[in-house]
Amino acid sequence: MARNPERRTALVDAAIDVLAHEGARGLTFRAVDARAGVPVGTSSNYFASRDDLFMQAGSRINHRMTPDAAEVEHAMRPEPSRELVTSLMRWLVQRMTDDRTGYLAMLELRLEATRRPALRARLTETVRAEFDRNRSLYQDAELPGDAHTFLALHLAMTGLLLEHLTLPGVLSDTTLDHLVDLVVTGVVPDHRA
Repeated sequence: MARNPERRTALVDAAIDVLAHEGARGLTFRAVDARAGVPVGTSSNYFASRDDLFMQAGSRINHRMTPDAAEVEHAMRPEPSRELVTSLMRWLVQRMTDDRTGYLAMLELRLEATRRPALRARLTETVRAEFDRNRSLYQDAELPGDAHTFLALHLAMTGLLLEHLTLPGVLSDTTLDHLVDLVVTGVVPDHRA
């Protein structure tokens, strides 16, 4: 296997682009090489199999979607409140919108995981760990509500992102910020009540 980490990252990012634009069936070594602008056969020198490429893409997407710890610390400075949750959810939506390709590629990976048990196990582990980290962050910050509030917020925001990034015209009669406000107001209790 080739050992150039920068090229490996570029190839995995190309794989993410292929997933987002062509779907899991379009993810081939040849397609990755073309997207990365490298000679045919390059990606097969970096990845043992197509399954390996799927796994590496999933890891890289998770890395791209995870904010820097310093950014999280800065975002969590205000006092815990529904307003802070709204701000955090707007930030989440903005980050996912900014990396629309990564989010769509993750959706493709999730669909492919229904057919590939090893990928399903790996994605389940990764997504569950991220869910647990976010739930702990929510609870440790003493944001309004409880574990059920966090779960409902997680599910609502997942649905909002799915709708916005796949069929944005469905909810085009309102702004994304307004939709986030509706979700947070409907799910998170008002700390002043």
